[in-house]
Amino acid sequence: MGYRIVHKKQLNNLVYLMDIEAPRVAKSAKPGQFVIVKIDERGERVPLTIADYDREKGTVSIVFQVVGMSSKKLSTLNEGDSLRDFVGPLGNPSDFIHEDIEKLKNKKFIFIAGGVGAAPVYPQVKWFKEHNLDVDVIIGAKTKDLLIFTEKMEQVAKNVYYATDDGSFGFHGMVTALLEDLVNNQGKAYDEAVVIGPMIMMKFASMTTKKLNIPTIVSLNTIMVDGTGMCGACRVRVGDEVKFACVDGPEFDGHLVNYDEAMRRQTMFKTEEGRKMLKYEEGDTHRPVGCDCEEVDE
Repeated sequence: MGYRIVHKKQLNNLVYLMDIEAPRVAKSAKPGQFVIVKIDERGERVPLTIADYDREKGTVSIVFQVVGMSSKKLSTLNEGDSLRDFVGPLGNPSDFIHEDIEKLKNKKFIFIAGGVGAAPVYPQVKWFKEHNLDVDVIIGAKTKDLLIFTEKMEQVAKNVYYATDDGSFGFHGMVTALLEDLVNNQGKAYDEAVVIGPMIMMKFASMTTKKLNIPTIVSLNTIMVDGTGMCGACRVRVGDEVKFACVDGPEFDGHLVNYDEAMRRQTMFKTEEGRKMLKYEEGDTHRPVGCDCEEVDE
């Protein structure tokens, strides 16, 4: 018994897409949520944002980048193989799905995706398309070969703009510079931005949207490790509050997130000594209030 891989596609040198047979997850999934994948009995729990879902076929799409042993092992599986666990949907769905459709018609959204962030942006943009709402999308990457979900995004967004660091495709420069160009030089106006990508990209994108007076939501799925809150990896300060991306998010106000603290924690969490230091520094706020889970790697 397991969760069968019904489709696998390599998107670039390090990024893969898989469609997993998981009818119950597909039935309940909403934009912004994630799943926890476990390859086998001894495998690590890997949280991955839902990249798409098909309720009729009973499949859920995941996209992952090979960065460590677990993702490397996952990449070696093929169609017909099965995953030991596929738990979800987890996390809170995107706030906009709870808004009145008529009110959303009067808002102009811009979605900004960096690298693999294009995958979790897609189901959100698709949701807007399904509700006859037009949105713009910016997809950025270092070079043309690293852009993903381009065709899929063009099918659901009104406008898709591309930015590459080396200028090999689309706008030559960062997504932040492209956004400023759209607003300041091309007459675009946006009421809200949704930004998903590497932490450093979300930091500078949020700085740019703040300067442009565009309220911004970011997804912090990239800092999750365990996906349940018990490891404390995804602790983040949002304004004056301590939050945990996996249980309180993964989406937060991009203008309130303390990115520098979060990136420092990501680096420290990679070593046992760093995890011990974080637990000492943060005390009772190291894990969610009321968490009675067992110690993890400490």
